[in-house]
Parts: sequence; structure tokens; C-alpha cells
Amino acid sequence: IVNLCIQEQGLECSNPFAKVYLPSITDAKKRHPVSIPDLINLSNECTKVDDDIRHLVAIIINTGMRLSEALGLLVTDLHLNEKIPYVIIQPHNHRRLKTQASERIVPLLGVSLWAAKQIQTNNFSKYCFPRYIIDDICKSNSASSTLNKWLKTIGNSNNVIHGIRHSWRDRLRNVDSPLDMVDQLGGWSLRSVGQNYGSGYSLETMNKYMVLIT
Repeated sequence: IVNLCIQEQGLECSNPFAKVYLPSITDAKKRHPVSIPDLINLSNECTKVDDDIRHLVAIIINTGMRLSEALGLLVTDLHLNEKIPYVIIQPHNHRRLKTQASERIVPLLGVSLWAAKQIQTNNFSKYCFPRYIIDDICKSNSASSTLNKWLKTIGNSNNVIHGIRHSWRDRLRNVDSPLDMVDQLGGWSLRSVGQNYGSGYSLETMNKYMVLIT
């Protein structure tokens, strides 16, 4: 902005903020991935308790969705009668997405498919998780607090809901998923111009790798 003003106004000065050094934050708390044993325990507990809180955790486990993305799902975002069941993650009036790349489709498998079926069968609202939609606004902070308290009782006390997304990416790495496919599945911003070419990976191809981590 300063550079633009200097140029536009024809000022005879240099930018005083040029070459300012901003040190990286080294004391930021690192989020730890949820371990595979803990994920298995979480999946088992979700199917055992079988309520909306557990459905929320379960649908994240094998899709890697951000919490706000899962909370803001509509029942119509779940496509369960297809040859490969999938969920559409798209912006809604009550919940926007983090980036343009966040809009995507993700195959539903394992405990996440189970959760989607439970939601579709037992939900009488247009929202998948109406408990957290208040005045048509998605309230993710209260959900995060509730979920994190429960997750800490399952295995490692460092477990938090966002750690499931970290472990989901690790699981895809461990089956040698192509990096641009991982970015597409997780809704991470594209890293190169080349990734903008074409339509991306097909649902069938993504499903092959998703099966390996489920």
C-alpha cells in the first residue's frame, strides 16, 4: 500500500517499511495429529454412543473436513445413493468457506459414511447439525470446546478436533497419495499454476486412495 501511494503520488521518497524483518513465531503451540489407535477408539466410541456430537466427529475422521465445514453441512450436501457416496463441501449463507479451494467433493467411507447415513435417517432439519446453527449462523467455537473436552478423554490428552485433520493428511501421505490430490481432497490452496489446469482428480481415483486409509 505504501509503495502504491509513493508511485501514484509521485513522491520523492523510499518506503520506510522496506526490508523490515518479521521473525517467525517459534512459541506457537503445535497441534498434534491424533494417533491411529486413538482414531480407532474414537470411531468405536462414535458408533457406540451414536448421537449428533459423535456423528460430527465421525464424519470428520475419514474426510479430513475442517470443523466449520462439517458443522455447516446441509442434509442435501450428502449424496449417499451414488455408486461412490460422497459429500459436497460448498459455501452456504450460514457458513462460508475458508478459501476458494475449499469448495470440493470428498468420498464417504467407513465411519464417516456411517455417520452420514445416521444424519440422513434421523435428522428432521435441513441442517446436518442444527444444534450449532443459531439464527442461521454457524457457531463453531462452542462446538470446538465441547468436542475437545471429549476427545481428551479418548487416548492422548493433547487430542483436539483439528488434530484429526492433521492425522488424516498423514494417513494420505503414508499411502503415497499424490500431493495435488491431497490438496484437492483437503481443500488446501493450490501450490502451482499447473494445478489450475484441468478439472482435477475424478471421484473414482480419489476413492481408490481413500479406501487405503479407511
